[in-house]
Formats: sequence, structure tokens, C-alpha cells
Amino acid sequence: QVQLVESGGGLVQAGGSLRLSCAASGGTFSINAMGWYRQAPGKERELVATISSAGGSTNYAESVQGRFTISRDNAKNTVYLQMNSLKPEDTAVYYCNAIMLYGRGYWGQGTQVTVSS
Repeated sequence: QVQLVESGGGLVQAGGSLRLSCAASGGTFSINAMGWYRQAPGKERELVATISSAGGSTNYAESVQGRFTISRDNAKNTVYLQMNSLKPEDTAVYYCNAIMLYGRGYWGQGTQVTVSS
């Protein structure tokens, strides 16, 4: 059973930056791709960014392309999301996701990001 714990959320002014971290534990040797998703009030959860197992391939939502960067440190079992030039519309709960080699997915508990205008 994999546990994912996010950190790094908070309140920031528009144009500012935050870095989210997601630390994985338990069965981490079976983790394949990882990603970040977000859910704003009244909206469905949406993909923000994903990264392949070795970090060589990344994918971003069009709305964050060029502003956010996903990375991972497999030695630390941690995935990061560097968020720059934040906008009020980036306000949401951000969730870490891990896809296992055997197909099952796990979610973290989420971390709140609030961007004030």
C-alpha cells in the first residue's frame, strides 16, 4: 500500500510562486508514472501535469504550460510541482497521484493553493 503526502500549499499573491512536494512511502519500488491534479470548488478534478517513471517524459495541461514544472527525485521517492506566475484561477486543492506498475492508482490527501488577486 502506497501512501502519498503532499506539502507546500498556501496563500500567495498573483504572480508569485509555490513549490509543492509529494512524498511517497510503502511499496514505492512499484510506482510508475506520477502526477499532479487539482480541483477547484464546484469543478471536477483536472490533470495538471504528469511525469514518467524515470522523469524523461512530462505532460502538462495547456493552462499551466510554461508556468509549472513537474519533476521527481526517485532516490527520495518525491515528486515536485514548481508553480510560477500563479494566477487566481490556479486556486484549488492540489492532489498527488501515483500509478503503479500493476495499474492501480493512489491519491494523496491534497494541499490547498490559494492565489489572491
